[in-house]
Amino acid sequence: MKDITIIGGSGFIGSVIINLAKDNYNIKNIDKNESKIMPTTVCDVRDTDSLERSMEPTDAVILLAAEHKDNVSPTSLYYDVNVEGAKNVLDVMRKKNINKIFFTSTVAVYGLNKENPDESHPVDPFNDYGKSKYQAEDILREWYEENAEERTLVIVRPTVVFGVENRGNVYNLLQQILKGNFKMVGNGKNKKSMSYVENIAAFFKYLLDNDYNGYHLFNYVDKPDLSTKELIDSISTSCNRPLDSFSIPYPVGYLAGVAFDILAKITGKEQQISSVRIKKFCSTTQFSNKRIQEETKFKAPYSLEKGLDKTIRSLL
Repeated sequence: MKDITIIGGSGFIGSVIINLAKDNYNIKNIDKNESKIMPTTVCDVRDTDSLERSMEPTDAVILLAAEHKDNVSPTSLYYDVNVEGAKNVLDVMRKKNINKIFFTSTVAVYGLNKENPDESHPVDPFNDYGKSKYQAEDILREWYEENAEERTLVIVRPTVVFGVENRGNVYNLLQQILKGNFKMVGNGKNKKSMSYVENIAAFFKYLLDNDYNGYHLFNYVDKPDLSTKELIDSISTSCNRPLDSFSIPYPVGYLAGVAFDILAKITGKEQQISSVRIKKFCSTTQFSNKRIQEETKFKAPYSLEKGLDKTIRSLL
């Protein structure tokens, strides 16, 4: 049985990967927070000495640890954790002769309102999260090129991830609809790519099971893409929560988001609404998954509709 080290496995995606793979692999979880499902070696990726003590020789590393929320402050945390943290992990891997890593990046590296970009599309990140993750990718590619014959680097760029126990943007949207607080901003025609957490976990296990070697880069998206209006209508139907037909014009909604940004700074409390979230909500975030379709035999175990239904039912 192979040994796998997951760095950041106590979080949303990591917990699902661990549950799915624990019967087939010896898994060690390293995280700054304790896991609810397995023993954890507590360590912050920013602490090189602690990381070196925590990491042992292993067959592969899955690097999930990241700052990813929309409203991280100060923004330097994105770079301290996502970039410098990746550097620290690679430094320890060099010292311990660990030559395989799977890395979760993000489709945010492409920016907003692009035409269904695939993995060859130019990058154009619009926020510090996307910028920091792409910088981390470059560092990982440099590590791989140092010894390409011996090393393996697989980068997965997921689109927005949702699922049971997730507390991200999709969760906030579901909560607003369930509580009757949702108001549509914009015309809802913009397309959204999404990914269900159990499918992403299954894809990582697929990569492990098939012993991928060399360099690989994959977008992860569960198709079909929905327009924002189609997504909202689907959620509304599943929740049995009729929605107000009134739509707030985008400029008005964006200004409201700015007002909530100011409120968050004054109070020091995170707000569910922000200018970044309004901007993302009203933007086209549609991405291609053709490389997975053409270069792998992976089949997602759940449809997007089933994933949404499971997530909604967990909140009712």
